[in-house]
Amino acid sequence: MPIPEFLRELRAVVGHRQLLLPGVTAVVFDDHNRVLLNRRADNGRWSLIGGISEPGEQPAETAVREVLEETGVRAVAERVVLVQTIAPVRYPNGDRCQYVDITLRCRAVGGEAHVADDESLEVAWFDVDGLPELGGHGRLRLKHALADGPTWFEPAGPPEE
Repeated sequence: MPIPEFLRELRAVVGHRQLLLPGVTAVVFDDHNRVLLNRRADNGRWSLIGGISEPGEQPAETAVREVLEETGVRAVAERVVLVQTIAPVRYPNGDRCQYVDITLRCRAVGGEAHVADDESLEVAWFDVDGLPELGGHGRLRLKHALADGPTWFEPAGPPEE
């Protein structure tokens, strides 16, 4: 996966130290209520579409951009469904990150789903009750995107004494 230029410049200064970064996940539905997934090139697993916000970019812009760049599908963001800080990640090159993920429910408005960059091995629409295996983060995000409830936030831990 290519590293954004702003992050490459930041890494030149901070090295492999942990960074807190804004991440966005797009749960994209079509007119048949199918969900768009990609099978990631880095780990071979099916996943919701997502990525890192560029400096100055709004989360909804990030979601729309990432969906188009990775799948060729044009989408619009409808609402925020989940906000969560995920566990720290260590990449094979030693870089450490922790993402504050903003998950948005999106609606497809055009384009044809296809592998549009080197981040995906496959791109496809799936019926919600016929999904391939998704990790826990994906299942949680999909559950909240399908619900009509308010935005879900990870519960706060106990206050420090």
